[in-house]
Amino acid sequence: MSVAPFVATAAKKPRPKPAPRITAAMRAASLRKVNAYLDGSIHGAFQQPGALVPIFEQLYRLGSGLSHDPVHIIHYGDSHTAADEWTAVLRDSFKEKFGDGGSGFSLAGHPFAGYRRVDAPGGGTALWHSDGFRSASGDGLLGLGGMSITSDRPGQSVYLETECDFLEVHYLQQPDGGTMSLYDGEQFLDEIHTAGELGPGFVRYTVPAGPHRFTLKTLDYHPVRLFGWVADKQTGVTYEALGINGAEAGVIMKWDEKLLAAYLQRRDPGMIVLAYGTNEASDPNWNYENYEAMFSSLLQRMRQDAPAASILVLGPTDRWYRVRGAWRPLDGVDRIVAAEQAACRENGATFWDSRQRMGGKGSMRDWVYSGLGQVDYVHFTGAGYHRLGDVLFSDLMRQYDAYRKTRLEISNQMPIPYGPAK
Repeated sequence: MSVAPFVATAAKKPRPKPAPRITAAMRAASLRKVNAYLDGSIHGAFQQPGALVPIFEQLYRLGSGLSHDPVHIIHYGDSHTAADEWTAVLRDSFKEKFGDGGSGFSLAGHPFAGYRRVDAPGGGTALWHSDGFRSASGDGLLGLGGMSITSDRPGQSVYLETECDFLEVHYLQQPDGGTMSLYDGEQFLDEIHTAGELGPGFVRYTVPAGPHRFTLKTLDYHPVRLFGWVADKQTGVTYEALGINGAEAGVIMKWDEKLLAAYLQRRDPGMIVLAYGTNEASDPNWNYENYEAMFSSLLQRMRQDAPAASILVLGPTDRWYRVRGAWRPLDGVDRIVAAEQAACRENGATFWDSRQRMGGKGSMRDWVYSGLGQVDYVHFTGAGYHRLGDVLFSDLMRQYDAYRKTRLEISNQMPIPYGPAK
């Protein structure tokens, strides 16, 4: 009698439960819940709002005509920032109220999939190598935005479409650096030589006001390393989104400190926004004490490099994860929020509790069911980011209006000096 050979078979994995079908009634009910969350959380989202006084004073002087100096806001973050959905709403809102200062700083070319600037589209040819990313790959010489692109081939180009009165090109000055040609449309503007002692490189140009398409082209076989463009107008607000997919806050500590400081000081931001925590929340090696210490060091570095700037920290939004085929709120967000709040208290930074403002722990499900959140229970849809942007700007303007009222009351109470005006 022959016996069939034994063949081991792999155990079948249980199929994950299919996503629930969201009916029109469920969608409407969830949208009502989201609206109720936002109405009920309107107070108390900010901690240390007094730290916003420096940016409010700049905005007041700009909005009242006491100053025409532009106000620059730099927003660092992860994929929520890189997609430029949330930040685009904030940018448009600031510009509508205080004036359009241009697109400000944006990364050169298209350094990674998922990066974009809604107001300043750009791109480039294929033979550029990117450094940075969420691991800060490379030597840390990554400029203002934590990303660089490099080519040592002639004929490689990048472009930027924007409206501005001034253009600045940021690059790495380095020994044996290559040469580029700069064009505005078809018009040749300049030849830029990047060779020199290792350090920050930049050139600035005054250009006719209006729309432009700028192009940089490499001319030789020497390395050219680009960080980005600055496109400014005479006055107004810029809101500069510098997000990296998958990034955690600690990535900034891996960027070359002197290079970052040089570009931050040159940019002279009125406010720095730090929006991290979504990715850290699922890190199995995360440690509260280490994270709080790192985040405090990050705030101190920003304060040192931009002492006149307000610092606004946006806590992580609610996030869920799948376990045994079912979705559950991610507890790690609790720890991130607590650590960032503590670091902000210790270092005089403002904290805005994004998760509390959207409805608290577990609220992401209603954002997903209502069509405002994506089915990964991490990111938001365009409509969801638009809603968050509107909420944050409204909260900021309530604080600004309170500051403005107090400032005017103090000004009206100041005694009139005796004697003739001089």
